[in-house]
Amino acid sequence: MFSGRKAMGTRSGCRQAAAVEESALRFSVVEPLFRDASRTILASPPSRLYASPMYSRSSPGKLSTEQQLYSSALRALMRRAHSIHEMHEYLARRAENRDQIPSVIARLRENNYLDDARYALEYARQHANSRRQGRFRIARELRARGVPDRQIDAALNAVFAETNETALIRARLKRLLPHPPGTLDDRKVASLYRSLLRAGFAADCIRSELRNITRAGVPDFPDPENE
Repeated sequence: MFSGRKAMGTRSGCRQAAAVEESALRFSVVEPLFRDASRTILASPPSRLYASPMYSRSSPGKLSTEQQLYSSALRALMRRAHSIHEMHEYLARRAENRDQIPSVIARLRENNYLDDARYALEYARQHANSRRQGRFRIARELRARGVPDRQIDAALNAVFAETNETALIRARLKRLLPHPPGTLDDRKVASLYRSLLRAGFAADCIRSELRNITRAGVPDFPDPENE
């Protein structure tokens, strides 16, 4: 009888903790999950909102019920946004029974806590405007996070319709070069070219801006596979 009451108390505590966490997350996602410096960033929850320790027969460090996995997912989303693929991997590391993961993912999507289209749009906006990255770098990083190509393309088209990539290149060059830049030898030009390629800009745009600075021809560098 005592052990039954203890188990009921544990389940009740788990449900209450999850309800508190879900309420906090539901409030926080009124704003998109990613914001640039001038917009609101998804807030982290106070430590008291974390669920109390749960007693179960699961493996050490593993979560044995769907409710435990759902609560863990809510806490992860409070810390930062996740793509659906990232959340699946996160839960896979914590689940004792991985067959429970699809239903947890479905519940998160139904409650609008996971949305790859929104994730891609806010990620692209933040990395273009705050980090001054080009579309190829952003696309690579979103693919690495498991976002489908169609949602990546839609996000990039929306963001770069309102963001001037040439202006981003100039801002990076301004940070990399002294003012006035002086004479640039081929070695320095090549270094700038590689740096801008890594940042995700198109080779022809980079060459055009480097010509404007050097007032001379730019060496023929090999075109990388930006895609």
